[in-house]
Amino acid sequence: MSSEALSPRLQEFLSSNHVHYDTMTHPHAFTARDTAASAHIDSHEMVKTVMVRLDGKLAMAVLPSDEWLDLAQLRKVSGAREVALATESDFKDRFPECEVGAMPPFGNLYAMDVFAAASLAEDDDIAFNAGSHRELIRMGWDDFARLVHPRMVELTRRH
Repeated sequence: MSSEALSPRLQEFLSSNHVHYDTMTHPHAFTARDTAASAHIDSHEMVKTVMVRLDGKLAMAVLPSDEWLDLAQLRKVSGAREVALATESDFKDRFPECEVGAMPPFGNLYAMDVFAAASLAEDDDIAFNAGSHRELIRMGWDDFARLVHPRMVELTRRH
């Protein structure tokens, strides 16, 4: 994928922080599991960004594509009274440079909290949508954690 296809905001952020990453084009896919399969990436390494509302405020839950978000567990670890999946209309305008549902898991670039599944730290690398349903970025987990400062919590259950 050419560097022009990356979100300029994300590209500048990664470059200014001297992060090594690879980009990959894959057949069009909507789900993280389908993306992992089409890009020949382990489904645990491929992450999905699930947009949620915590007491009405948008946040990101980042989890492996082979796990499901447990809303009751997210409520418990976040301390929120109300937890719900966000609708596309809730967040589509928040990521103008991205296709709906293909935003990268960098909530810090969009002024929102990021909750990451503790199981993500089991892998050296993660891969995620780079703003479209055809391109992804693969980078080191340690770099992601250093840049995003996600709250590492238990918030999933396996498929």
